[in-house]
Amino acid sequence: MFSAARTLAVVLAMTVATPALAQAPLPPGVFAAERDVALATAGVYTLDEAHTAVIVRVSHLGYSQSVFRFDRVKGSLTWDPAAIEKSQLSATVNVDSITTNVKGFAEELTGDGFLKAKAFPQATFVSTAFKPTDRTRGKVEGQFTLMGKTRSVTFDVELGGAGKGFGGKPRIGVHAVATISPQDYGMPPFFTDPIQIQIDTEFEKNS
Repeated sequence: MFSAARTLAVVLAMTVATPALAQAPLPPGVFAAERDVALATAGVYTLDEAHTAVIVRVSHLGYSQSVFRFDRVKGSLTWDPAAIEKSQLSATVNVDSITTNVKGFAEELTGDGFLKAKAFPQATFVSTAFKPTDRTRGKVEGQFTLMGKTRSVTFDVELGGAGKGFGGKPRIGVHAVATISPQDYGMPPFFTDPIQIQIDTEFEKNS
């Protein structure tokens, strides 16, 4: 059997003989994000729809959580890392862009029995207050409108990363979570428990 000293010597030899793999460099003009809000400089940003996920988690009669996704989203962020509390956000989701792995259920959800997408094609959020708690977390309060009804909603927000983005255009990514009461918006009794809205998105600074 190996002695403790011999085992240690073997481990050290293997470590020296196996250098760490070098990380492949990023393409020219592409910059990775860092956990520093200051890298997203002050200005007006547009939501990157290609890098946005709006996920809704709904109780399936208490058995499990059904997960739905909305694929068409627009938004604008007025941002200043030196005065985050003065920031402003507005976002719009096309209700008929909902997707689900239950065959035919998306069409049913957008119909008059549930989300009434023809009468109310969009859900909107407009911020009323940004309240940072530290350099990477905070709360964004605002007015959320769904099916013609508007209620106050607060998102818990966490910085994903910020940086020079692509081509040197500043970019900021965030993760946000809020909960709404379905009855506040006139949803049918089928929806009994609070509904969680989870958003992962990136914003790119306008030219």
